[in-house]
Amino acid sequence: MQSHDVNVLIDPIWSMWLSVIKRLKEPGFYIHHLPSIDFVLVTHAHFDHLDRRTLRAIAADQPIVVPVGVGRLVHRLGFNIVHELDEWQTIELGPLCVSLTPAHHWGARFLADTHRGFGGFVIGVDGRSVFHCGDTAYFEGFKEIGERHNIEIALLPIGAYDPPLAREVHMNPEEAVRAFNELKAKTLVPMHYGSFRLGYEPLEEPLQRLRESARVHGIEDKVLVMTEGKPVVL
Repeated sequence: MQSHDVNVLIDPIWSMWLSVIKRLKEPGFYIHHLPSIDFVLVTHAHFDHLDRRTLRAIAADQPIVVPVGVGRLVHRLGFNIVHELDEWQTIELGPLCVSLTPAHHWGARFLADTHRGFGGFVIGVDGRSVFHCGDTAYFEGFKEIGERHNIEIALLPIGAYDPPLAREVHMNPEEAVRAFNELKAKTLVPMHYGSFRLGYEPLEEPLQRLRESARVHGIEDKVLVMTEGKPVVL
């Protein structure tokens, strides 16, 4: 999506702790290939989303938006303008409106670290919008998000739905299709699959199940599968 000349970085995923797990696909961008970042959004404090080394590498005194309770983790990384949002709060960053939406996940960085918020982001500009739901299981809140925001592009997770600890914290492909329909969005971009082995499901299964569910629900033409190294303008 292109509207104004604004570059946003959502959830850096070059986490140090994930370095012990073999990456199965190349990242879409290496850090040194990224353009100048105008502002940063972080959905929650988990190490694979709030990686201090990555954030420090791209910090250039631009604003950063985080959920409530996460701000103090990024203050010393080079971000002097830190905005903490609670659920449904909205902030204007130049021409863009950024809103924090609910999610069904958790935000603790450590076991006893239970005060930190989490969520997703709706980014709107000139009548267009992108929804990045963050890490989340399916929950009934997607319908309300769709009622509050006119979402054009929805980035929804489809992998890690069979985790080792059997916690219900990620959506499966069928739930992603259900969430997409409840959001009443126009384009579904699947994410959170295929790069790391985070669950017991076969690596090729999430995309296969997504395509089958999309066919059953008649939305095949609304699914956009991104391929690393091949940018798409929407």
